[in-house]
Amino acid sequence: MWLNMAFQCATFIGTVTYMSPERIRNESYSYPADIWSLGLALFECGTGEFPYTANDGPVTLMLQIVDDPSPSPSREKFSSEFCSFIDACLQKDPDARPTADQLLSHPFIKKHENSQVDLEAFVGSVFDPVQRLKDLADMLTIHYYLLFDGPDEDWPHMKSLYDERSIFSFTGKQYAGQNDVFATLSDIRRKLKGEWPPEMLVHVVEKLQCRAHGEGGVAIRVSGSFIVGNHFIICGDGVQVEGLPNFRDLSIDIASRRMGTFKEQFIIEPGDGIGCFRIVNQELYVMKS
Repeated sequence: MWLNMAFQCATFIGTVTYMSPERIRNESYSYPADIWSLGLALFECGTGEFPYTANDGPVTLMLQIVDDPSPSPSREKFSSEFCSFIDACLQKDPDARPTADQLLSHPFIKKHENSQVDLEAFVGSVFDPVQRLKDLADMLTIHYYLLFDGPDEDWPHMKSLYDERSIFSFTGKQYAGQNDVFATLSDIRRKLKGEWPPEMLVHVVEKLQCRAHGEGGVAIRVSGSFIVGNHFIICGDGVQVEGLPNFRDLSIDIASRRMGTFKEQFIIEPGDGIGCFRIVNQELYVMKS
């Protein structure tokens, strides 16, 4: 209780979807607010559905969380231990919610603490492997070219996409290791920016292909054009990220503005952290128009 009192907060920052009632009421809050969020997230994971109506706007959602009874899993579909755990987390009164230490002793945790779970196999069974490849390819492509064509203050983040295994090939030369690769890319970027800010040569990604590579890796092939523009990327065939335009939908005559073309190949492999990937091999080919 002393810890709860010592770390009271008075901010209104976070995702409304998982906010506790006391946070929505703009009251002081502490660790029990996280217990509420945990219970709501587990409810959604278990049932596959968010228990509140989130499509009618944040105000309606907040009123539901504050005024409606706390959601509870079906006793017919879920174990009594799971239902009890969720109910304990989703107490409207923050003082009535158990602490994290108390939850570790809950029957739901005790029942499964020695279970051998193959998380990799579970994730593999949930996600479509083909869609996963496309998502990874999109993620890398968008992130890479937005950094390349973006503002200078964001450029240092590009270095984190590489490590000491990385190899970059350009104009018949190879550059190895994070520092060498980043220095070479920085030099190429400087030349593409030229002397006419805020406009520069930017990438137009016109085609993207991907395939599986090795154990959990992805090989990506990108091709497109250079045009004079500002720091944005225009997406073409094979890129499926929502909210980014297809160049066919824009009133831009790529052919008349094309200053050159490029082809780039990436091989990305899992990094040290969960969900982290690194570019281990990259080849760039640039052709003048």
